[in-house]
Amino acid sequence: MRAVIFANGRLSNPLMDRSLLRADDWILAADGGAVHCRELGVVPAAVIGDLDSAPADELDRLKAAGVEIIRHPRRKDETDLELAIAFASQAGADDVLILGAMGDRWDQTIANLLLLSLVDLPSGRALIVDGLQQVGLLRGGETFTLRGQPGDVVSLLPIAGDASGITTDGLEYPLQASTLRFGATRGVSNLLLSTEASLSLKEGKVLVVLIRKPAAVVA
Repeated sequence: MRAVIFANGRLSNPLMDRSLLRADDWILAADGGAVHCRELGVVPAAVIGDLDSAPADELDRLKAAGVEIIRHPRRKDETDLELAIAFASQAGADDVLILGAMGDRWDQTIANLLLLSLVDLPSGRALIVDGLQQVGLLRGGETFTLRGQPGDVVSLLPIAGDASGITTDGLEYPLQASTLRFGATRGVSNLLLSTEASLSLKEGKVLVVLIRKPAAVVA
C-alpha cells in the first residue's frame, strides 16, 4: 500500500503532482493539506492534525462524506505532517509519497525534509515531491535506485554527520567508497547519465535530491 500525504505547504505544479496519483493510493491530509486534496479533486481517507489550518466548512464537508477526522491538541510536540507520517507507518504503508511539504517558511521546509530520517518502512521508501524535484533518504547499509532522464540533476547531502562508503553507478561524477563530509558541497549538482543510477552507502544518512529537466515526464 502506498500512502500519499498532502501537507499544508506549497504545490508548485499541481497538475504534475496530480499526475503522480494512482487509483489504489491511500490518500491522507495533514491538516490544511485537505485544501490541496479538494483543489486536485481527490478525497482523503483521513485528515490528521490540530486542524488549525483546515477550514471548518471543509472539515464538515469531508466528515459528512465519511472521511476520518483525527484531531490532535494544538499544544503538541509534533508537526501535523509528522503525525500523518506516523499514522501512515503504523497503518502498514509500504511506501509514502509526500506532497505539499515545501513552502516559504524555511524552518518548516527544513523540518519536513529531516522528517524523512524518521520514516521507518521495512520494505519501502518515503519521498517528498514538489513538481520537478524529489527528495529521498539513503541510510547506511542501503542501496537506492534513482530513476530519471539523462541530464537530470542529482545532489547528495549528508545530514547526520559525515557519510562514508558511498558508491555511485550511473552519475557523471562517480563516487567509489567515498566520504561526503557534513556541511561540505562535494555532493551537489551531479548528473544522471542514463535513466537509472545506483547509490549505496555504508554509514550515515544522505538526502538524495533529484531535479528533473523541465521537458521530463514524471511517471
